[in-house]
Amino acid sequence: MEKIVILGAGPTGLGAAVRLKELGQDNFRVYDRNSYIGGLASSFTDEAGFTWDIGGHVMFSHYEYYDKCFQRAMGGEYQENMRECWIRMMDRWVPYPFQNNIRYLPPQAAYECLSGLVKAQTQADHRSAQNFGEFIDAVFGEGIAKHFMRPYNFKVWAHPPEMMNKQWIGERVAVVDIDRALKNIILEQDDVAWGPNNLFKYPLRGGTGEFYRRLGNEVADHVTLDSSVEYVDWREKQVFFSDGKMVKYDTLVSAIPLDLLCGQMLNGGAPAHIREAARELRHSSGAMVGIGIKQPCPSTKSWMYFPEDNCPFYRVTYLSNYSPYMTPDKDRYYSLLCEVSESEFKPIDRGTIVEEVIQGLINSGLLQESDRKDIVSTWLYYADYSYPTPTVDRDDILATVIPWLEERGIYSRGRFGMWKYEVSNTDHTLMQGVELVDRLMLGEPEITIGMRYASTQDGRQAAVHERSVLAGSGDPRRKGTAYAYADKAKPVDG
Repeated sequence: MEKIVILGAGPTGLGAAVRLKELGQDNFRVYDRNSYIGGLASSFTDEAGFTWDIGGHVMFSHYEYYDKCFQRAMGGEYQENMRECWIRMMDRWVPYPFQNNIRYLPPQAAYECLSGLVKAQTQADHRSAQNFGEFIDAVFGEGIAKHFMRPYNFKVWAHPPEMMNKQWIGERVAVVDIDRALKNIILEQDDVAWGPNNLFKYPLRGGTGEFYRRLGNEVADHVTLDSSVEYVDWREKQVFFSDGKMVKYDTLVSAIPLDLLCGQMLNGGAPAHIREAARELRHSSGAMVGIGIKQPCPSTKSWMYFPEDNCPFYRVTYLSNYSPYMTPDKDRYYSLLCEVSESEFKPIDRGTIVEEVIQGLINSGLLQESDRKDIVSTWLYYADYSYPTPTVDRDDILATVIPWLEERGIYSRGRFGMWKYEVSNTDHTLMQGVELVDRLMLGEPEITIGMRYASTQDGRQAAVHERSVLAGSGDPRRKGTAYAYADKAKPVDG
């Protein structure tokens, strides 16, 4: 068998490694720059006994294969939680998703949202929208755009919505119609079950990262940690590491951010048009701030969204509600995980961000000033690469760069390897590794990435983007939108 080298021991690399082992392959090796397994899906326990994830991960799945991996690794050592999700704005709590529950707003704001929605959906054509900003205006109207969609999405993405495409939406944005909005207001009914993750699993101990640690144990004899890539000689098919080590490969699977791979790590350089294309890919960074508090938990909420500018974070998670073992003592402590995005359009001060978060929690009503004395732990993790931004030109860039790499035996997959946010949940990214192996070993098509190759008139393979069936609506009440991943990698209608 040809030798496969995998760069990255996060979900994608682990998925590829586990699948290779299942298929009886042994000539592969996984390398990671960190001293731990899991990548952005890792978890950490601080000195005070609080466990923290890198962002508000919840574990739900589109795939039978992923479910089997989770069950095999975790056994019964997990908790199953019902999502309780809210938006904090205008000094009140609004159930998620906002656009389905505008009856909770003050009367004037509710009127503006409903009036704008009626005008938008009777006068605008969202199909002609050229970007996410135009899509927001055409689908939701001026009121919802002003009060929630535009401020919230800028806080999340740290990029203007006009820079983003509209293809990434689906499971990520609930699209409400007039009848549904009117019904919810007039009948005073809540509309909170939307989305694919209204029921989710979570490891009892060790946070999200515990699953990936255990999965990594299945291929531990194939994993080398503390190995930072210096450069890749794609002509000689060699990987050089910063410690002077060199390994040869026949096939290279990379979860390294695509812009870094093409711009800095290919020895001899990629052609100018490849480097320039990859350089146009955009992303946000993020500060994850954990606040551990010596009090009984005051809420049953799961996570909350914050569109207003009285706080720096866009999302806060009651992480201690995910499992009783996330704090030193479930009856005496609770924890809040706060996420703050950053880009050139939205800079943050890493030196003051923890204090800004604490003040934001007070401003938004999650804490009182008197609660400061009960804060017994603060935790900060800064991710240079947090969200891959789905810009309007992203698919054209990928259709240029990905085939060039693959023609040279380099397969870029994962959250920042494929750069497709809409299929970059941890289940998606693990399955990107699995599906790639099935393509290489069994000749089966990849499903999750939403890319296919078609022969063109000049005889070359052209990359064509399609919307992955696994990044569809996600509304569990709609038929034909749920997909499982069977042993043979075939999508089945749910």
